[in-house]
Amino acid sequence: MKTKLLKYYLQSLQQIDRLKLARNIRTPLVLIISVLVFVSVILFFTPWLMNQPLFFKTQQKHAEQKMEEPDATMLKVGIVLLQKKIDRLTPGGVYLVINTSDNSFSLYKNKELVREGACSTGSYIKLEAGNEKSWIFETPKGVFTIRGKVTDPVWRKPDWAFVEEGLAVPPPGDPSRYEYGVLGDYALSLGDGYLIHGTLYKRFLGLPVTHGCVRMGDDDLETVYNTLPIGAKVFIF
Repeated sequence: MKTKLLKYYLQSLQQIDRLKLARNIRTPLVLIISVLVFVSVILFFTPWLMNQPLFFKTQQKHAEQKMEEPDATMLKVGIVLLQKKIDRLTPGGVYLVINTSDNSFSLYKNKELVREGACSTGSYIKLEAGNEKSWIFETPKGVFTIRGKVTDPVWRKPDWAFVEEGLAVPPPGDPSRYEYGVLGDYALSLGDGYLIHGTLYKRFLGLPVTHGCVRMGDDDLETVYNTLPIGAKVFIF
């Protein structure tokens, strides 16, 4: 009887030892599995979380706050540099700007606008003569200078004026080439036969109807004539 009890006691001790060993092994194993599960959850949900508005807006707001101040500073510096470049390119004194797109002019003095209004520029009409000669009535574009100024100008009619009227072209210097009172009270020469002058057809001001010259109303022309000296710049675009 004692032998059986001793044997049972020893078997009980062995079973207890095995349980202790299993428990000792199970504890770190559970910890390892828990860590793996936690890491897996983080890796799985992170891309989804980054796409959520709250997370994205938080990142975006942080980025904007980080970039806002340097960007504003660079923008201000860029504006200052651009203004300096404009000032360098803007001529001093007096000059005239002709816009052939909307047929308007702007007169400047010491970089200040002193007068603006409507004018007329080239019609872009093409006139063809029977001798295979042709003309396109356009106002030239570019930078010009006032080469001469006259009062009570006389129009010396070019060949195209006679072709346009269906008349025979007279020789140079013929009296029929000179016409009075059609250019207004003043004329400013830009060279190559192009003038800034007045017109009898004031209702057409603001329209592209000329043969290449720039036409102005009486008051505007007088102001431009009295303001621009010979050598002044005229910008036509």
